[in-house]
Amino acid sequence: MGRLRRLAAATPASRDRYVDLLRALAIVLVVLGHWTVATIGYDATGQPTGRSALPDLPWAYPLTWAVQVMPVFFLVGGYANAASLTARRRRGGDATGWLLGRSARLLRPTTVLVVVLAAAALVARALGAEPVLIRAVVWFATIPLWFLAAYLVVVPLTPVMYALHRRYGLLVPLALAGLVAVGDLGRLLGPAETALPNYLFGWLAVHQLGFAWYDARTEPPPQDGHAGPPPDRRTGPRSRRLPVSRRAGWTALLGGLAVALLLTGPGPYPVSMINVPGEPLDNAAPPSLALLALTTAQLGLILLLRGRAERWLGRDRPWMAVIAVNAVVLTVFLWHLTATILLVGALDAVGLLPTPAPGSAAWFAWRVPWALLLATVLAVLVAVFGPVEARTGRPPAARDPEPSDAGGEGRRWWATGRAALTAAGFAAVVYALVDNAVTPRSAPEPLGLPAPALVAYLAGAGVLRLLRSGWGSRG
Repeated sequence: MGRLRRLAAATPASRDRYVDLLRALAIVLVVLGHWTVATIGYDATGQPTGRSALPDLPWAYPLTWAVQVMPVFFLVGGYANAASLTARRRRGGDATGWLLGRSARLLRPTTVLVVVLAAAALVARALGAEPVLIRAVVWFATIPLWFLAAYLVVVPLTPVMYALHRRYGLLVPLALAGLVAVGDLGRLLGPAETALPNYLFGWLAVHQLGFAWYDARTEPPPQDGHAGPPPDRRTGPRSRRLPVSRRAGWTALLGGLAVALLLTGPGPYPVSMINVPGEPLDNAAPPSLALLALTTAQLGLILLLRGRAERWLGRDRPWMAVIAVNAVVLTVFLWHLTATILLVGALDAVGLLPTPAPGSAAWFAWRVPWALLLATVLAVLVAVFGPVEARTGRPPAARDPEPSDAGGEGRRWWATGRAALTAAGFAAVVYALVDNAVTPRSAPEPLGLPAPALVAYLAGAGVLRLLRSGWGSRG
């Protein structure tokens, strides 16, 4: 508590506390949503298994509009990435150093999860567990990595996309939304593979809105060490600044809801904003136009609540709570399904695992104690693994080490090689997470994760770790 008080007291006046609150709320809602909608049963072999209860609760589909908050995470990510990249450039740093700094916060807690799961899989295999069962457990535990893969593609593109934003403003997310519409046509009319780029276009569009929100709150940054251009006062699609007035908030909220209702009512999109097994379309994987419409409504609500939330965050206790959650926010997200596995396994081992039918009175009565038990297990996991994320500060690479040859040619070669290795590291990690996500849960994987994915992840994360340490910078 004392440390939290010191951190709260040291918060600079320029810190946007509302952004931190939104990040924390988004992850907490995702966790509670997954826990609440889960239903547990037994398969034909007598093993516990889990699935979503949504197919049995069609009346709950509209409620998913309130708990589908992944767009909020990407929106906040765009804001935070624009802010940190701008601050870094003002200090004379480069985009590669910024990206290496970002990789530390994202990959250190992720690496802990991957290594622990692989080690547990080896132990389970040595004890006689079947590879198919090992894979099923690890597959479930690593579901959060699918979202992280999308974010790890968006983050390295931030320098390029922010430059496009500075030039074309809100035209960029509008163009990306148009590409999402093309992909959706492919899903509706074929070929369905046309929609695969929507994983990139959809989340990039939301991320770009975060840039515009950041620019609406700040003056344009200096460019290349010189004074920046005069503040952007344009309006319309080419504006770099998101309209943040209450009128704009109401317009975005009501307009986004109206479009989402049209797309999901008379339109072809499903009402649920979370995947429902058996539905011909999925609004979130990949992101659809309906999800982008909902994102617009969420953005409007965020703008309308900002003033009240900022006053609340001016108090010590709320702000300390936000600091505490954000210190371990990725750990909470990464381990919340592992907590489910551990609790189900423990209750099954002692013969106390309830398996009420989804939608029954017993199932609803079990939701609160179920969530409380899961929160207890997750709290233990966060206590064990959270310090890895909480201790992640500004890495040495953030200070932009110079090569031993300080000449112009040597510096250019060093910068190019460092950027290429950083890109390769991120590419290897993304490949690994995608390969794990698309490998069937029934595949016989004795390590839980596919061996090529595990090797690629460790190699990519290792390269990024070496670069953050300043490897190769002293000749």
